Amino acid sequence: MGCSGCGSSTPNGCKNNGHCASGGCSKLEVYDWLADISIDNFSTYNIFEISFKNGSRKGFYKLEKPLEVFVGDYVVVEATQGYDIGRINLKGELVKLQMRKKKINEKTYEFKQVLRIAKDSELELMDKVRDLEKETMLKARVLARNLGLDMKLGAVEYQADGKKATFYYFADGRVDFRELIKVLANEFKIKIEMRQVGARQEAAIVGGIGSCGRELCCSTWMTSFKSVNTTAARYQNLSINQTKLSGQCGRLKCCLNFELDTYLDALRDMPQKAEFIESEASVAKLIKTDILKGLMTYIEKETNKAYTLSFENAKSVLEMNKAGKKPVNLTDLAEVQEDQTDNGEFVELVGQISLSSLERNDKKRKQKARQDNNKQRTKPNTNVSNKQDGQTIVKKEEDKKTPTDNSEQKPQKSNNRPNHHRRNKKPGDNKQ
Repeated sequence: MGCSGCGSSTPNGCKNNGHCASGGCSKLEVYDWLADISIDNFSTYNIFEISFKNGSRKGFYKLEKPLEVFVGDYVVVEATQGYDIGRINLKGELVKLQMRKKKINEKTYEFKQVLRIAKDSELELMDKVRDLEKETMLKARVLARNLGLDMKLGAVEYQADGKKATFYYFADGRVDFRELIKVLANEFKIKIEMRQVGARQEAAIVGGIGSCGRELCCSTWMTSFKSVNTTAARYQNLSINQTKLSGQCGRLKCCLNFELDTYLDALRDMPQKAEFIESEASVAKLIKTDILKGLMTYIEKETNKAYTLSFENAKSVLEMNKAGKKPVNLTDLAEVQEDQTDNGEFVELVGQISLSSLERNDKKRKQKARQDNNKQRTKPNTNVSNKQDGQTIVKKEEDKKTPTDNSEQKPQKSNNRPNHHRRNKKPGDNKQ
């Protein structure tokens, strides 16, 4: 690392001595491990790997002219419109290896040309237009917001001659940015290119500090992204917490794959179907597995004593149980375990959840959610019950009334008659 946080007074690596001009150390940097080896026709290969904008992107270019260039030189290369300036990253046989890795066929690939070595005036112009990138990005975000486009601009990259700018944006779906291109072209008087990137590429462009306290891997040294799923976390006995397992891009962290092969190799020695083991004293249940140390912790149901067994001892007990035999106790087979919680040392508790317990907790959560849904379905609706109550009340009031109550709708001869006389009227009294 060449940043100030590497812990050394004069850091090495990118040779910036504590300052990262690219926003990330060792971004797309390479080491010429063939530099001290004498190879015939080493420097006559006319295809070079050139990086742009301090390593943010790179490409392969061909040199047709009789020009002597070296690694680290800034050269002017051909672009779609105008020219661009990049730094020579690799030359010679290493370029062939890189092209083979990228599956680029030298015969069919259309290489752009290396024109000349960059002049001081051209380098000054490149630095001048690169200083405009931040201001341009802020203005472009305001214009995109005014047009109501569902997109987020992540970065802007100017071409070295200042005639073209590439806008990197992130969006969930397709975006019609034709009107935005017209507005940007009128605003900045340059050619506009829009390039959509994914969530991981956006994090690589923007950069940041990860939960480990270091710069994001995608913005420093990673150039390719492999798929990551929760299976990698389960193999490593990590708790399935989406918040902790997700990176700044919102996807699962790429570092979940870094140690996966080590855990897979260690799991080969782990006994299968070892949730319970039996001894003459009691039945013990598996509560924790340390994959890298090769230890399994069991607890007896009756005595609640914990025993830590190695994979080999656990396998031997399981084989005895399959043969119908049981060990006298687990004390002789248990590993000696020191209590580190009393001496003030740090105890790592991450990854101490077994896969079986995760699956059981999963089943319990699903079963509880299913029961809650059933309760909500069977629960009577308050509005319906109130309506029914209201109907019953009306019905009770109607039951109190007699058929003579229909006479109340007709005009009465006298309002001074008491109400009890009207209630006691006979059905024949309403006839005229």
